[in-house]
Amino acid sequence: MCRDLAARLQFEQNINSASQFFVITIAVISKLARNLRLKLTSLLFSAAAVAAFSVASVASAQAPEGQQPPSAGAPKHFQAPPPQNLKVLPKDTTGEQIHEIMHKWAGELGTECTTCHATDPNRKMPNGRPAINFADDSKPEKNTARLMYQMVEDINKNYVGKLDSGAPPVSCGTCHRGHVEPPLFIAPKEDHDHDHPAPPAGGDKPGAGR
Repeated sequence: MCRDLAARLQFEQNINSASQFFVITIAVISKLARNLRLKLTSLLFSAAAVAAFSVASVASAQAPEGQQPPSAGAPKHFQAPPPQNLKVLPKDTTGEQIHEIMHKWAGELGTECTTCHATDPNRKMPNGRPAINFADDSKPEKNTARLMYQMVEDINKNYVGKLDSGAPPVSCGTCHRGHVEPPLFIAPKEDHDHDHPAPPAGGDKPGAGR
């Protein structure tokens, strides 16, 4: 009798232990499943980030050496075509070099391309404005620019270049200062503070007769 009771109690205890183990196991499995879903989501985001980085790396690697891929929103700079009708600039000047020279001159004179270059109303640029005919010589301002370029080159070669002071070369901006017409310089009166001797009586000039 006592053995049967003891066996029954042991059986019930084993059942309770098994039930608790089952409940605990289910809870652990559920938690693992939730964590697994979170990990899968994280893995998906990580994979997407890695894929985006890989695409950017490949694009950067395929870009020409010395050039960076254009950033979003950056203004597009189209490859300048080979120049035509060069008369004072070297014949082997490239389109990109011409673009840099023209950009520098425009800044020093405060002008735009159309100040010297004629437009073609029959052709439109992407912005809807008439296309510029850079080879056209119909505007007198273009010939004036050529003459001024030759003058600057002559000053730097035959005058500034022969000074021992190491003076910097002159440019369009030396005189124009951001204006098409060079601004007139008037010396302030306070810079002219020395006195001139009064002319002697009789109208003779100072130092006359020496």
